[in-house]
Amino acid sequence: MIRLLTLTLLLCVGLGCRAREQSDPLQPAVVEPVQRAMHRSVADPPPVEGHEPVLWVALEDHLGAAQTAAPLHLQAFAGSLSLRDATGEQSSGSAFVISWRSVALARPLKLARRIAGPYASFESADRVASRWRALGVAAEVAHPKEWEVWAPEGSPVPDGLAVRDWQSTVTSTVEPVLQTLEGERPLQGPLLIEASDGLLWAGGRFEGPFRLQRDAYGSWTLVEQVPVERYLEGVVPHEIGAGSPMAALQAQTVLARTWALANSHRFSVDGYHLCSDTQCQVYSDPRHAGAAVREAIAATQGKLLSLNNQPISAVYHATNGGVMAAGPEAWAMQPSIYLRAKPDGDEGWRNRHSLPLQQRKAVEVLLADRSGAYGQRHPRFRWTRTLSGPDLRQALGAAADPLVSPLQLKVMERGASGRVLALQVSGSSDAAPVILKLDAIRRTLPTLPSTLFVLEAQSVERWLVVGGGFGHGAGLSQAGAIDLAWRGWPVERILSHYYPGTVYGPLSTPAQSP
Repeated sequence: MIRLLTLTLLLCVGLGCRAREQSDPLQPAVVEPVQRAMHRSVADPPPVEGHEPVLWVALEDHLGAAQTAAPLHLQAFAGSLSLRDATGEQSSGSAFVISWRSVALARPLKLARRIAGPYASFESADRVASRWRALGVAAEVAHPKEWEVWAPEGSPVPDGLAVRDWQSTVTSTVEPVLQTLEGERPLQGPLLIEASDGLLWAGGRFEGPFRLQRDAYGSWTLVEQVPVERYLEGVVPHEIGAGSPMAALQAQTVLARTWALANSHRFSVDGYHLCSDTQCQVYSDPRHAGAAVREAIAATQGKLLSLNNQPISAVYHATNGGVMAAGPEAWAMQPSIYLRAKPDGDEGWRNRHSLPLQQRKAVEVLLADRSGAYGQRHPRFRWTRTLSGPDLRQALGAAADPLVSPLQLKVMERGASGRVLALQVSGSSDAAPVILKLDAIRRTLPTLPSTLFVLEAQSVERWLVVGGGFGHGAGLSQAGAIDLAWRGWPVERILSHYYPGTVYGPLSTPAQSP
């Protein structure tokens, strides 16, 4: 008996048994449940830090989601490509074709998570993730198709947050296969790809190097590793136009640099920093930069907007319609000293349209005016659209099923800038109405260029929407910046106008990931 007790104690030291179990070797062992992983394991991207940070930018995501997914075609712009997989196997050539195969896992992978969302933007999802993290929960923002927030199964839930539980057992994985003249060669990721004279992608030339790597959903992402200053060559001309005046180009450059550093955690769940489409900043062919854009990048090298020595959330948009939005008018976020609601025009404009603009009449007066507003030449400075009952039902999907026709559309709340914060769609019965809030309004009704609008009922289930601006309206108006640059404003004055209270210049310490 003494020998049995000694053996049991030795085993418990190695297995981490609890003290109660050690004292009674005949007591049945209590097996603690093992928490299942939220998603497939993905390595974190490297930190974005130092004086010359490098970004991992997705050129294409969700590749190879199934064995039948379309092959990936990689073509050298000139010269050759080289490919090396995780085993060290190398290939070279002017082009590669990578297809996909399904491989059974040695052991099934059990996944489970608690999900909140979907959300219309990363900003709204990140706000929810922050609330969850305040409870000590390791919440992550993900983008399987739309923005969601994931938390471990059984996690406590912030007050008022609607969640759903999800679980799955994964029995196979999709792996890349290189098509060669000799046949198919299975590859092990990640794949490292170099292009001696650039990769031809979406009609553009990208220098690389590149990676083909797994994401959190079982598919793959083609990533370019690009220094931030070179990244700007692919952003600035596609965001504001290479023909813009120099001060506007410099302002856009500073904002694009700031935004990239402040948002480099945006796709950390998938092992890279940023995407290349409108969910981030549009990143496309850097050859479109031209001499003026490169001059703007060089003139502002290393400079950004900061607060407390941290890059700010440097959001921007096409045109604000003559009035800047506060941050909480666009997303569910805390008020910020630098994203404020205020008229965007000369003294006469500001005097005629003092804030708040929370009454319909005040918004109507603003929308009927142009004189003195900055950026008024933009084609969507003023606009009209029509909405119908069928339009609303199609946009709302299943949420509209309980609503009995005829539908009613009503503005429930406006912010200080006059933007709609809550839009109600109701039916003719007692069914609960559908209320769209903040960025969910434009996400659900994408034909509306902005939320600065008034509704005019034209007939049963038909409304005229009269509005102004294109985009969320917070931060810099690109049309406004172009206007101010033509008026002779330097870059620092333009930036302080749209982001009051921020500091323009390099960080006192090298950039670090948020």
